[in-house]
Amino acid sequence: MRSYEPRGEDEAAEIVREAGGRAERLRLVGGDTKAALGRPAQDEATLSARGLSGITLYEPAEMVVGARAGTPLSEVQALLAGRGQMLPFEPMDHRGLLGSSGEPTIGAVAAINNSGPRRINAGAARDSLIGVRFVNGRGEVIKSGGRVMKNVTGLDLVKLMAGSWGTLGLLTEVTFKVLPVQERVATLVIEGLDDGRAVEALCAALGSPFELTGAAHLPAGIADERALTLMRVEGFSTSIDYRSGELRRLLKRFGAATLVEGEASATLWTAVRDAGFFAGTGEAVWRLSAAPTHGPAIAAAIGRARAARWFYDWGGGLVLIATDAADDAGAAEIRAALRPYGGHATLVRAPDAVRAAVPVFEPLAEALMRVSQGLKAAHDPAGIFNPGRMYPGI
Repeated sequence: MRSYEPRGEDEAAEIVREAGGRAERLRLVGGDTKAALGRPAQDEATLSARGLSGITLYEPAEMVVGARAGTPLSEVQALLAGRGQMLPFEPMDHRGLLGSSGEPTIGAVAAINNSGPRRINAGAARDSLIGVRFVNGRGEVIKSGGRVMKNVTGLDLVKLMAGSWGTLGLLTEVTFKVLPVQERVATLVIEGLDDGRAVEALCAALGSPFELTGAAHLPAGIADERALTLMRVEGFSTSIDYRSGELRRLLKRFGAATLVEGEASATLWTAVRDAGFFAGTGEAVWRLSAAPTHGPAIAAAIGRARAARWFYDWGGGLVLIATDAADDAGAAEIRAALRPYGGHATLVRAPDAVRAAVPVFEPLAEALMRVSQGLKAAHDPAGIFNPGRMYPGI
């Protein structure tokens, strides 16, 4: 298979123009750590952003960082950490879950809208993404957004590219707003709650004025023999003391809460962020998104149908579930369990043959599919970018 690795944006545009003329289908990659996500692309060649690397903008006082798409995520994070700053949305590292290697890139973070536990507080990756440069399917270089947040009239290409999974264009540069690293991080832990009571506690805490930056529940057997309900608070030390005390009072009907800090707290949230509880197993892994109060009922319905393990993030609104349901029947069962409650299901990990046969992403309504097909045709008329990665024909 042919492989392209342009060293600059103009070279990337020329490669795309030539590929479009040949109708050569391209699989877009960064560090190639997420090849097993989404549907297997129906590609004939690989177009890598690895050669498009380097920080292009960093203004600590303005809390803005820009980098070429192939820049390793670790390089961006190290630069920010050196000035006491961070990406707000806590991107997941998929390598443990998918068994992949290599270095995740900042462009891939934007391309899949990669967002972790802090999303409930700071928003998703797309909410911090303020500027992009990309090459569309005609080989044209497009710039959208800039260095500041502002209202947009018309089609917001920055938000459109976030979560497009490389189906609309090759990202060449991205710009993000950043946040200061907090002085202190602590996690309140309540032990022994069942799923329903745990989500009730998380919703009560999230509805309070005491500002959680993480809200997760690990049923018994996931991280410990006991169920653990986790609530993360960050900020100045005096603020943590006050807010943790108030949260204890607010949640006393759910049981005593202990305060965990340092490495123990960080390890818990890394495992939640990366779904580390499911790393190295042969199970299929699904992400289920619904209203937080519906999460326990959805998980219970799936658990009654077949063997499954799960945990909750985003206050119960995100259920990560590991099951043997990696076939048409299993996918139908999972989506049937969701149907009474709304929401959607995404197959995160399964063999290639299964991901090619089963709808990986939630099937779109007819009207939304027409819009998606129209956007694909407008940006990638020859259909050369990651064909079929999200849906057949897209």
